[in-house]
Amino acid sequence: MQLPFADRLNNVETSAIRELFKLLGKPGIISFAGGFPDSAMFDVEGIREAVNLALTEEAGGALQYGATEGYNPLREQLAAFMAAKGVAVEPDGMIVTTGSQQGLDLLGKTLINPGDKVIVEGPTFLATIQCFRLYGADIISAPIDEHGVQTDALEKLIAEHKPKFVYLIPTFGNPSGALLNLERRKKVLELAVKYQTLVVEDDPYGDLYFHEAPPPSLLALSRDVPGSREWLAYCGSMSKVLSPGLRVGWMIAPAELLAKATMCKQFSDAHTSTFAQATAAQYLKAGRMPATLARVRAVYAERAAAMGAGLKRELGDAIAFTQPEGGLFFWARLTGAHGKTKDAAEFAKKAIAQGVAFVPGAPFYAADPDLSTLRFSFATADVAKIEEGIARLGKAC
Repeated sequence: MQLPFADRLNNVETSAIRELFKLLGKPGIISFAGGFPDSAMFDVEGIREAVNLALTEEAGGALQYGATEGYNPLREQLAAFMAAKGVAVEPDGMIVTTGSQQGLDLLGKTLINPGDKVIVEGPTFLATIQCFRLYGADIISAPIDEHGVQTDALEKLIAEHKPKFVYLIPTFGNPSGALLNLERRKKVLELAVKYQTLVVEDDPYGDLYFHEAPPPSLLALSRDVPGSREWLAYCGSMSKVLSPGLRVGWMIAPAELLAKATMCKQFSDAHTSTFAQATAAQYLKAGRMPATLARVRAVYAERAAAMGAGLKRELGDAIAFTQPEGGLFFWARLTGAHGKTKDAAEFAKKAIAQGVAFVPGAPFYAADPDLSTLRFSFATADVAKIEEGIARLGKAC
């Protein structure tokens, strides 16, 4: 029997990263493949206290159906959380989403018609490519470097393609780890106003900086670029800083877009789990987040430093990369120096044979992939495992 599936499914395929996970059951394998936070970093005691408070102080609200826009005590806490990062937003100026991934899906549902142009970074978050293609988008890649999207090239693409919107991860992008500098951030906002083009800022990693805080978000900087706030949508997430299992994200956007997104969310899941929202609200209210972030930043900074040192030591000039300043990822390119492999997919197979896994970079490109690129995550391996895993990569290369 052949079921009559929707034609839109012809435009997407199963995640290459999810497929790779099927290979990771081999005993003793060290994985740099996932994009997950380390579960050892979760503030279990703080979350337990938040759960207890949610059930003690607001059991009816936590366990009942809720408003599609979000649980208001959480929206109040998120407004305060954003205010601390320089963003003025009222609780009703956002909606709570089931992870930031749902925010991207809602943008696809509300904005994309088949054949619409959408500009993304090249490379970018794989699930974004899949999501927007599912709705029929023609995805255009804008080149990036270690300082984020190249704004001169971006302007040319906007002028040529007149996209429905531009999607960026300006702060410690996935997979690139790139940090868009202040000058380019302001330029992006100016382009949004000049071309009347919506810019979507995805910001799941912005709080995971290692040393100096990154430049303000596009949303925070919009106060300095007249007219730019109305051309911005912002997606935030608790997944990388508190717990992905809670599935709590949020979207800040112009009122008309939020209204359409809320309507579509009603059709999808009615509302994000009120129990999860009440838990997150109590956690933020308790003021534990700053200490949690400080601990996570220190641990990830140490692991990133170990990975960078190990790659230089074991692979030398056979690999090129920029040391990340935050986030969860290294983005690297095989150089082929000294006759070593330049094909990341081939290298991945050799690495698996040596008991270590990473993700080849090709799936992160919407078009014209660089087959020599690859992504490592340092988040879930401690320093000893990172050093052992990089030593295995040296043997594989």
